[in-house]
Amino acid sequence: MAQVPALDLPKVSPRGRDIAFAIGILTILSILFLPIPPAMIDIGLAFSIAFSVLILMVSLWIKRPLDFSSFPTVLLIATMVRLALNIATTRVILSHGNEGHDAAGGVIAGFASLVMSGDFVIGLIVFLILIVVNFIVITKGATRIAEVGARFTLDAIPGKQMSIDADLSAGLIDEKEAQHRRRELEQESSFFGSMDGASKFVRGDAIAGLIITAINIIGGIIIGYFRHGMELSKAADVFVKLSVGDGLVSQIPALIVSLAAGLIVTRGGTSGSTDEAVISQLSGYPRALLVAALLMFLLAVMPGLPFLPFTVLGGVMALGSWVIPRRIEEANRARREDEAKLAQQTREQEKDSVKSVLKTAEVELLLGKQVSTRLLGAHQELAFRVGKMRKKFAAQYGFVVPEIKVSDDIAIPDKSYHIRIHGTTIASNVVRVGEVLVVTGGGRKPSVPGDEIREPAFGMPAVSVLETFADDLRREGFHPIDNVSVVLTHLSEVIRNNLPQLLSYKDVKVLIDRLDPEYRKLADEICSSHMSYSGLQAVLKLLLAERVSIRNLHLILEAVAELAPHVRKTEQIVEHVRIRMSQQICGDLAENGVLPVLRLGNRWDTVFHQALKRDSKGEIVEFDIDPRQLEEFSEQATRVIREFLDRGTPFVLVTSPESRSYVRMIIERLFATLPVLSHVELAKGIEIKILGSIS
Repeated sequence: MAQVPALDLPKVSPRGRDIAFAIGILTILSILFLPIPPAMIDIGLAFSIAFSVLILMVSLWIKRPLDFSSFPTVLLIATMVRLALNIATTRVILSHGNEGHDAAGGVIAGFASLVMSGDFVIGLIVFLILIVVNFIVITKGATRIAEVGARFTLDAIPGKQMSIDADLSAGLIDEKEAQHRRRELEQESSFFGSMDGASKFVRGDAIAGLIITAINIIGGIIIGYFRHGMELSKAADVFVKLSVGDGLVSQIPALIVSLAAGLIVTRGGTSGSTDEAVISQLSGYPRALLVAALLMFLLAVMPGLPFLPFTVLGGVMALGSWVIPRRIEEANRARREDEAKLAQQTREQEKDSVKSVLKTAEVELLLGKQVSTRLLGAHQELAFRVGKMRKKFAAQYGFVVPEIKVSDDIAIPDKSYHIRIHGTTIASNVVRVGEVLVVTGGGRKPSVPGDEIREPAFGMPAVSVLETFADDLRREGFHPIDNVSVVLTHLSEVIRNNLPQLLSYKDVKVLIDRLDPEYRKLADEICSSHMSYSGLQAVLKLLLAERVSIRNLHLILEAVAELAPHVRKTEQIVEHVRIRMSQQICGDLAENGVLPVLRLGNRWDTVFHQALKRDSKGEIVEFDIDPRQLEEFSEQATRVIREFLDRGTPFVLVTSPESRSYVRMIIERLFATLPVLSHVELAKGIEIKILGSIS
């Protein structure tokens, strides 16, 4: 059996509101053609005034213009109500105006006596003034603002749409939020476009009211004089009062609705209700209130001006300039207290949450119980020096190292400390509490008694001596190192050895966002056409693995852009980047423009060259070295390099460009901090001092 498709029926308003609304519209239209009694006219005029006041109040309290998006439709309905009532009152005035001032109902008669004070000339002048205020001042300004707002809103739609799509692509918002924003954008453009046209309703209503009033006056005088035999003065008095009263009753609601329209279109970028936006901004500058109060007091003492009103106003403004700053300060203090309480609650919730167990500090220094007690007095100094260390790393390597968490841990030995990276213990050492360290480097030793140990950061020979002999050590020319400096030096070296692990994807994005717009565009081109941001992160990590600073990121991007279109291997791109950055690399390693160099001998150059296996295109595809030769090279390299390291002489190892990365791969397992350069990475202007060779 075939399935019948579901019909898309319109939604029915609850309790028949749609039928009542349709009947109301038909009633307005019927008033245009059918005569209605004065009692019904009074009800209609009262409804028009109440409806306009309701519109004004809603426009005052809405938070933003879109909260009253039906305003153009409401404005059209209000205009039609007034015009229909104008026609109905015109019919009654011309038909029964000869009966007296109450012929058109009590509302018109009441406004005529109240506003005109028994003189139709006064009423006519007030009516014309209302027409001028409504038509020339309020409506004209609101119309112009609506036109400009509609134009700017429509022009801004493509940019806002692209912003929504960009936020959605970046993952800042989900699909549901994107649909909500697009719907708001459509409503905003439709609303301001409708307001541009709806403001013409008010202008037309003002013109129609003026024409209808003139017709009522002229037609009423003619009908009263010629048809009902009234005297000309009597006919003019009755029909002018009735016509002007009718005009006032219609123009007052029109003025109120025009004011509501002006309030809505002039809201601009303010948020909150109108009273919040206006009063808070006017009273948000106490000095302005104080200056205005001084001006009021000055006017109060001026000869010829009344003293009391200016004095009262000046006193109110002066009181406001004294009270408002204190209320603002109280509000700010309360807000800060609420924020502190909320932050404390959030921390407590995170502390009690199971998810907090899953979070691990990126860099963590754990102190044993005795070490923590010993360094307790130096905790403030420790935190200060850790902060300085992070700044130094940022300046030296070009990115901000994650925060270093210092805490106690009873699970580790009392005299030990552990250094963890991403929750894994990378290094640990025992602190000789109450002693200082003297690095000898295999040279002269102090005369005071001490234990020979290895310095934990670099593994250099050292002597641990009691703190009581520190002054004796200084007199002998040694530099004793306290426990805090030993721990921080070790921590600093561990961080240097693990820089690649600490460079996150987020850090790479932050570094790129800090570049100039041209280089941000270059990074986007590279990562959209030739590699991903993760690939660029891999390049930076390989550079940091050999302690090459990435502070000149723009130069790195230029070098990557040169080779990325032709090469896919990250290692080859890194070698090209190193060549382009040779000046920086050699400059960071040299001392006073001199770079000490240890060469790889001819024999080992030949061995490594022969171990490189190539394909038919000449590309290196494999590194295959005899294990016995590898063992022999390791022994010779360790012996020669250790000799120079024990002397405390900084140097670099230099080899051929093709085998550099493979030599580095072997050397870093023996001496992790020893830089390995190729011949082409030796920059111009750097003096080379050859120390020897591994041969």
